[in-house]
Amino acid sequence: MKSIKRLVGVCLLAGASFMAGRASSDRDIALAQTRKPITMTRIYAGPDGQSHADVIEMKLNERGIADFAATAAQFSYRPAGPPNTNWHTGPRRQFVITLSGRAELETSDGTKVLAGPGHINLIEDTTGKGHLTRNLEDRVVITIPLADETGPALN
Repeated sequence: MKSIKRLVGVCLLAGASFMAGRASSDRDIALAQTRKPITMTRIYAGPDGQSHADVIEMKLNERGIADFAATAAQFSYRPAGPPNTNWHTGPRRQFVITLSGRAELETSDGTKVLAGPGHINLIEDTTGKGHLTRNLEDRVVITIPLADETGPALN
């Protein structure tokens, strides 16, 4: 009788452990399904030579991480000032992330993109007419050049 009780206890404990692990797994799946996406604005040159902007979502792995090979990280201060009317292309494929302040980017097709704290731009218009950048407030950004100069968009 004692061994039967012990066996029943072990089975109950094993079943409870299995159910707890299953519940944790279900929570992880639910979290992954409800996770807020990380989005960015991709500035790129089209076949027409004009720059365009699209909001895209970063492709994350099951742990919610996106890895990119980068060659450096540069922090810079960009003072507010009158609008710059010089069209320019990106020097390379890079992320430009606004940490503080605000700016407006204008693509050559006329699209205007506001960039405030936390906004991620993926600059890929390394050819063509380029874009304008207007620092509306003093701005601090981090620029992260990507190692893969010709890689696909992120999603």
